[in-house]
Amino acid sequence: MLVATSVATDTRVLREARTLVDAGHTVHIVGRSVPPGFSDADGITISSVGTSSVFRAEGKPSLSGRKVSPPVRLVRWTLLPQHRRSAFGRWASGAYADARGREFDVVHAHDFTALAAGERLAREHGTPLIYDSHELWTGLPREHRPTPLADRAERSREAELGGRAADVLTVGDGVADALRRQYGWDNITVVHNTFPLAPELPEPLETPVALVYAGRVAAFRELETIAAASLEVNLPITAVGPADDTWLSSFDRGRLDVRPALPLSGASDLIQAAGLSLVTHSDKWENHRLAMPNKLFHAVSLGVPVVATEVGELARMVRKHGLGTLYAPGNAESLVHAIGDAVAKYPTLVGNVARARPELSWETDAERLRDVYANIDAGRTDRSA
Repeated sequence: MLVATSVATDTRVLREARTLVDAGHTVHIVGRSVPPGFSDADGITISSVGTSSVFRAEGKPSLSGRKVSPPVRLVRWTLLPQHRRSAFGRWASGAYADARGREFDVVHAHDFTALAAGERLAREHGTPLIYDSHELWTGLPREHRPTPLADRAERSREAELGGRAADVLTVGDGVADALRRQYGWDNITVVHNTFPLAPELPEPLETPVALVYAGRVAAFRELETIAAASLEVNLPITAVGPADDTWLSSFDRGRLDVRPALPLSGASDLIQAAGLSLVTHSDKWENHRLAMPNKLFHAVSLGVPVVATEVGELARMVRKHGLGTLYAPGNAESLVHAIGDAVAKYPTLVGNVARARPELSWETDAERLRDVYANIDAGRTDRSA
C-alpha cells in the first residue's frame, strides 16, 4: 500500500490493511512522515518517506494555521501549488524507491498522490493495481490561486493511470458515479468509511440531552451556523476535535463549547452520552456534495441519530435510512428547527439507526474489500492455469 499520509491517524488505510491481514494477506504500507516507532498489527509493516519540498525542508513548520502578514499570505497563496506538487512529487519518488525492491503481488495506491508511483510499480512488477480514491480529486477545494492547466493535466493523468487499475475503490456512490461519468470506468467498488459494530451498546436515551460535533474545528464545517443556532436551542452543543487556531481565534462561538481533540473512544463516549451527533459540512465545493463524512458512520456505529446538513450524498444517505433530520446549509434557523424535530422524533430515529447499523458497518464493507481481492486472486489463478 502507498499512501501520502502519516498512516497513524488514517483510519481507512489501517482498517483496510487489518481486514486484508485477517483474510490471510501480509501488508506493507509506505506512508508519509509516519511517527517514529508507530506500528499497528501483526502482519502489517510500515515504512516512511519524508515530506520535504523545494520550499520547505523535512521537519520545518508549515505556515498553515499561523498568523502572517498580508504580503506573506499573498506569497503563500501564489506559491502553494508549486509547494504541494513538489512535496507530493518528492514523496511519490521516495515511495517508489522504497517499494521497488520489495516483494509484492498487488499494489494498492491510496488517492491520486500515490497513483503514478503505484501504477509504475504494478507495471514494472507485472502485478495488479488497485486505485483507492478517498475523494473526488478533481472536486477538492483549492486553498491557493487557480491552476486550470495543472488541474486539466491531473485529470488527464488520473484518467490514464486509473484506467489501468484492476479495480477502483472509493468511499461512496456519489464519488463512484462522478468517476464513471468523467472517465467511463466500470470497475468501481464502493467501500464506505464505516466503523466496526460494537458488540454491545448501552440502552438508548429516552431523549437527547446534548449535541456533539466531533471533527476538525476549522472553516467550511458549518461551525458558524452551529454557533448561531446554539443561542436559540436549550440543548448544550459541544464541538470536539483538532482546531485551526488562527481560524478559531476570530470565531464567534455563541454558546458552543469548543474542546480539544479526544481519542476515538473518548469522542464515542461523549456522543453516546449526548444522544445526538452533528454531521455537517459546507456546500461550497463539489467534493463536499459528494462526500460521505466519517462522522455519519461513527454515529451510526454508536446507535446515535444525527442532525445533518442537507447537502448531496450525505442528505441522501440520511433520508434513505431515516438516520436523523436535515437543515439547509448556512441557515441557523433551519438548524434550530432540525434539532427540535430530532428531539420530537427521537425514539423513531433511534429505531431507524438500529435497523441500519448492520448495512452501514465495516463488517459489510470489509466483505466488499475481500471480494475485490478474491476476484484478483481468481483472475491470477485463471491466467496461470
